[in-house]
Amino acid sequence: MTTTTATAIQKRKRKEVAVFGNYRNYYGYRIGQNLEEDPRLKAMKKDWFEGKDCLDIGCNSGVITIAIAQKFNCRSILGVDIDDARIHDAYWTLRKAVRSTGAVPAGVAKSTESKNVTGIENHEAEPPKKPAGIDCTESHHVQEANLFDIVSFRKGNFVQNWHPGENTSYDTIICLSVSKWVQLNWGDDGLITLFSKVWRLLSPGGVFILEPQPWRSYYSNRLVSETTRINYQEIKIRPEDFQDILLDKIGFRMVEDITSSASGRKPGFNRPIFAFWK
Repeated sequence: MTTTTATAIQKRKRKEVAVFGNYRNYYGYRIGQNLEEDPRLKAMKKDWFEGKDCLDIGCNSGVITIAIAQKFNCRSILGVDIDDARIHDAYWTLRKAVRSTGAVPAGVAKSTESKNVTGIENHEAEPPKKPAGIDCTESHHVQEANLFDIVSFRKGNFVQNWHPGENTSYDTIICLSVSKWVQLNWGDDGLITLFSKVWRLLSPGGVFILEPQPWRSYYSNRLVSETTRINYQEIKIRPEDFQDILLDKIGFRMVEDITSSASGRKPGFNRPIFAFWK
């Protein structure tokens, strides 16, 4: 192998490192290819989403975001991810879902897709308005309504600089397998910022669904960057402390462990899932 080839391979390997946990095709190897849906959806209750405005933090390729819109009939759902490439993947996933339902009138999908993909940086973060005359709480209307009016995606660093539109709030916020990457990249302060921001964005009575990664998994990813190496050594708040932080310091009033309902998950990804109420 020539020096040039070796250098090129090393460059490719460096590019493939997911510093923020932004793995491509993450859901494929996370849940396996033989499942009809992500098993975590079984842990989620319809009344947390039905007719509600929702936010998915760290949406990756949008698989969960879109599945929630289709299965639970939410009024709107916005997926936010730090990686521009994953947002493009999410819109591709959305277009595929729309085509599979045959729900978009001729000429609508093309113009909407172009706007959504090319306008990612300037895309409005406010939840889309409910289409006139459509009651999105009725299950068959998820097929009839244009998914582009319900689901949207936005590139942004939720912890550091992402902000929704003025006076925007959400009824339900989900954060699945994201907290580890927040701590590795922004330390305990970043985690507290995440939790505090979620609390502020939730409407009274809103639900925060959190899937924290176990502490042992932090070790495996501590060396993906110099920042993560340093932060790993400084972390004081462990995943087992999250409940106390959210209830006693952030201000959530109640928590429910919904882990047991998410049966059928792939070995190695049997992580706890909690629902917190504001």
